[in-house]
Amino acid sequence: MLKLGVTGRDKITGFTGVIVGRVEYISGCNQVMLSPKAKPDGEYVSSNWFDEQRIEVMPAIAAVVLDNGVHPGADAPPPTR
Repeated sequence: MLKLGVTGRDKITGFTGVIVGRVEYISGCNQVMLSPKAKPDGEYVSSNWFDEQRIEVMPAIAAVVLDNGVHPGADAPPPTR
């Protein structure tokens, strides 16, 4: 199983990004979501889902670790104006 936060590359397309999500299906076709860096001009690049067996980990790139201790996500209210 691939770990969240590591950088992975799809062996077929070369698409590279941080593994930010993982889904496990009853059929066994598990997938991970790769979130790439933004383009040099700051334009956002969409994340994509790939079959887990297509991903190779890029060990030379340090894993991303987030401190979710204060606001772990879903329990935090959305921002308001």
